[in-house]
Amino acid sequence: MARDNEKGYERTRTTLGSETVFDGIMRFTESLKIDGNFKGEIESTGFLYIEKGARVSADIKVKSLVIGGIVHGNIIATDSLEMLDSGEVFGNVKTSRLRIADGVIFEGKCEMIKDPDSLDVFAGDVDKLKRTIQKV
Repeated sequence: MARDNEKGYERTRTTLGSETVFDGIMRFTESLKIDGNFKGEIESTGFLYIEKGARVSADIKVKSLVIGGIVHGNIIATDSLEMLDSGEVFGNVKTSRLRIADGVIFEGKCEMIKDPDSLDVFAGDVDKLKRTIQKV
């Protein structure tokens, strides 16, 4: 897996540039970086990086996520979620591993996923999801 030497994060295969405005449903399998504005829904089995200055209004379901911009919506990151010091999150989050830098604005609830391998957020039964979260 290629690394970006400057930031230490995965290099993203696709980027929505700073002048991009996207409204809809985004699905991808590997990695995506958002520099612009996105509104809708994001689902992926891969990595999402929301750059400082980016604005996202969406419910997000991904494997791992790094937030440097502003996110309005609920987040499920089955592997990990990192909020950088420039990040702002307004919504509830569920993740296995969480890192929040000093200076982050976070308004919402956080639920830790105990066993992410047993949780299939894309095809899972809602009652099973609730039971898994309640065990944590």
